[in-house]
Amino acid sequence: MLHTVKETIKTVVYALLIAGVFRTFFFQPFWIPSGSMKDTLLIGDFLFVNKMAYGYSYASCPSIIIPRFGIDVDAEDFCGVFKGGNDRLFGSEPERGDVVVFRHPVTGRDFIKRLIGLPGDQIQLRNGVVFINGEAAAQNQDGFFIETMEHQGPEGLLPQCQNGAVGIGSDCQKERFIETLPNGVSHGILNIGRRALDNTGVFTVPEGQYFFMGDNRDNSSDSRVPQAARGVGFVPYEDIVGRADRIMFSSAGRSMLAFWTWRSDRYFKAIE
Repeated sequence: MLHTVKETIKTVVYALLIAGVFRTFFFQPFWIPSGSMKDTLLIGDFLFVNKMAYGYSYASCPSIIIPRFGIDVDAEDFCGVFKGGNDRLFGSEPERGDVVVFRHPVTGRDFIKRLIGLPGDQIQLRNGVVFINGEAAAQNQDGFFIETMEHQGPEGLLPQCQNGAVGIGSDCQKERFIETLPNGVSHGILNIGRRALDNTGVFTVPEGQYFFMGDNRDNSSDSRVPQAARGVGFVPYEDIVGRADRIMFSSAGRSMLAFWTWRSDRYFKAIE
């Protein structure tokens, strides 16, 4: 009996070690909790973050956050000793247009946004159009993104709509555009209406840092708001976790166990 217990414990420990190594060095699972990246990423999308894409820093260490059990251990608790050099082991530069997971420079929570500004770039928004080093990123209208007005995900979030305050079960719509960045990367963005962040001053991205925005432009906390105002601000190179390449699974319900809400058309969908 004692031998069986020891073998069971040993198996569990080995499994945890293997999972820890896999999560630290290769791929980290990530659930999309909010609508800031619609319609590229929807609430309930499940993906793996490619940690090999940009090399490794302290942010590559796993975070273990389980509020139900009071567990809140993040990458800095594991590997904070390596923080501060703004460098990476086997590092490579992210490319403009990549969808990237990074640690919020203040809260330490994982965020996912699109990389818009590289070190040295000047970024500005004018009437919702992104200007990079004085040149407008082309936007071409692409109809509407339509979703049902309903509570989404475990937090029960309600979407924001361009067509006003609609009732539960009604169509919630937003204008959709295809934005093309200077390096030729094209992706969808959404517009709800006129917002304060549709027009900004000029942001000059510091060396070794990056500027990120959500594709759901009017419903995204991102680099347009400085850290002093509880925004993301500029993100240091070392705070990047990895690149999001492909959706593995997706659930539109409040729980992934609600199989009737699974979005089969999003399985293994490439992230563009």
